[in-house]
Amino acid sequence: RRAYFANISYIDDKIGDIIDVLERTLQVDNTIILFLSDHGDMLGDRGLWFKMSFFEGSARVPLMMAGPNIKPGSYTDPVSTLDVTPTLAELAGISLDDVMPWTDGISLVPGFSGTRRSEPVLMEYAAEGSNAPLVCIRDGRWKYVHCELDPEQLFDLETDPDELRNLAPDPAYARQIDAFRKQRDARWDMAAFDSAVRESQARRWIVYQSLRNGAYFPWDYQPLQKASERYMRNHMDL
Repeated sequence: RRAYFANISYIDDKIGDIIDVLERTLQVDNTIILFLSDHGDMLGDRGLWFKMSFFEGSARVPLMMAGPNIKPGSYTDPVSTLDVTPTLAELAGISLDDVMPWTDGISLVPGFSGTRRSEPVLMEYAAEGSNAPLVCIRDGRWKYVHCELDPEQLFDLETDPDELRNLAPDPAYARQIDAFRKQRDARWDMAAFDSAVRESQARRWIVYQSLRNGAYFPWDYQPLQKASERYMRNHMDL
């Protein structure tokens, strides 16, 4: 945890460096700054490490924006990293009609003026540490999690922010579970999802060893030490 917070302090310093350059070049009032992360880290909570789950420690990340015509404030409705593209497009004056065909997100700009989000946040995970795809629907106070191999989960984050009580088996919440199941089935065909993942894995595995013959070079930015060995990556034994 100490190392994790040290990483955050390091990032804070780097953001400060960027803002310093913008101020010295007189561009800070002509720049939209957006800060976010792709995922969190369980940091040992519940005996879990890395991401690989939809618990808040893994799935909830910062998303902060500043720039012209962005009024300071706190927007508490759930949002998605998929919303970044349409949001930046609208702020940059790009027509959302040109953007929406290739993104599932929605613009967050209406939220700047207090408009509440009407659509749920959809999440998927089908990478290392999972034996079948996981999907999640976050709608207001509710979080619903489904995997074909595991029991369903339903959490009320308003009364149970630490996600300690799974309400899915409770008959009192049958109506909420049924509504989420209908949303899930409308959005995902879980069997087809699983099949597509395995087909993709099989195709990539055919060429995996070939791609690592000769001058293989990792995609990580390379400072004075080999960055690909500093952080958890797919080639490491979990």
